[in-house]
Amino acid sequence: MEFKRVEGGVCAPKGFMAAGLHCGVRRSQAKKDIALILAEAPCAAAAVYTQNKAFGAPILVTRQNLQNGFARAVVCNSGNANTGNADGVEKALRMCELVGESLKIAKEDVIVASTGVIGQPLPIEPIKEGISALAKALSKDGGADAAEAIMTTDTKKKEIALEFELSGKKCRIAAMAKGSGMIHPNMATMLSFITSDVAISPTLLDRALKSVVADSYNMISIDGDTSTNDMVSIMASGLAGNEKIESENADYAVFAAALKTVAVEISKMIAGDGEGATKLLECAVAGAPSEKTAKLIAKSVICSALFKAAMFGEDANWGRILCAIGYAEAEFDITKIDVNLSSPKGKIEVCKNGFGVDFSEGKAKEVLGEKEIRIGIDLRQGDFGATAWGCDLTYDYVKINGDYRT
Repeated sequence: MEFKRVEGGVCAPKGFMAAGLHCGVRRSQAKKDIALILAEAPCAAAAVYTQNKAFGAPILVTRQNLQNGFARAVVCNSGNANTGNADGVEKALRMCELVGESLKIAKEDVIVASTGVIGQPLPIEPIKEGISALAKALSKDGGADAAEAIMTTDTKKKEIALEFELSGKKCRIAAMAKGSGMIHPNMATMLSFITSDVAISPTLLDRALKSVVADSYNMISIDGDTSTNDMVSIMASGLAGNEKIESENADYAVFAAALKTVAVEISKMIAGDGEGATKLLECAVAGAPSEKTAKLIAKSVICSALFKAAMFGEDANWGRILCAIGYAEAEFDITKIDVNLSSPKGKIEVCKNGFGVDFSEGKAKEVLGEKEIRIGIDLRQGDFGATAWGCDLTYDYVKINGDYRT
């Protein structure tokens, strides 16, 4: 399937406008801290949420608002997570009310999200002024500003838009996300907002999103911490004019593939922009006896702090990979496993049949000196595979998180 990249971010699909600006939640006036996405028409909508029991108030409110499977807008502030506050739900509901009043839509049609410091009361006055200003600033060119406004410790905006065809109609799907630290999904990983102009039922949209999350957002890890506010949401306006998808037909398969492409690319952007990271790590497992085993092993390697530190030091310490494989909670024969490391500079085999093989340390240093490293693992015990993404562990990770709140 061919998917063409297009410009515009979340505004690339028909029927969407966005804006982002500084309202005052964050101290620095140079940093945008509130974003808004508006759909011209009611959208089929779905979301997947963090499984952290200490979830933020916006999660509760968005769950309630999406019970009917429809939405019109997304509002998100950065700098304050609105989590662990006695008045959190009240503030999240108020954000929805303010969007509803400013855009003349039902408050229940708003997806609300917050990201930032946990346990500090969310100031509503700057948000009130910010939402009013956002409503006036909405435009088809506002996707980049919205993507910037949801960033916290991110070093770069994360957005993508693709174009494809369904039954002869041009369709688009796009996403923006934030995520750099406190990322270890047990649903999602961060905040990601997806837009599309495909006509699809809420039931099928929800099914597609949940399926895709399992192989993308759920397969990345930065630091082993599952955030309190993680959410991936999607709105589909239906304005592309395709025949509405109401069954798992050929059009559904194309849409799901486009959604997965967007999700995987966004996930890789998040993994590569981990706090203090210098390298994107991709662990690809093949030959597993089951998909579950493949996923467990891929995630086990990506989550290993010792392995991540070795990648930062450009040290081909493959024993740390084998160790992480070995403690994955799955059944397999360690004596059949092969491991290799590769990058644009080449490929080296480091393990065969569970045992080390000779390799050039000089070549290994060259391979691991690149910005993107692939860890290939072949279990040779089945036909299943999985891929996970992460980043190296650096000195700067501790620096960033040592004084994050203060």
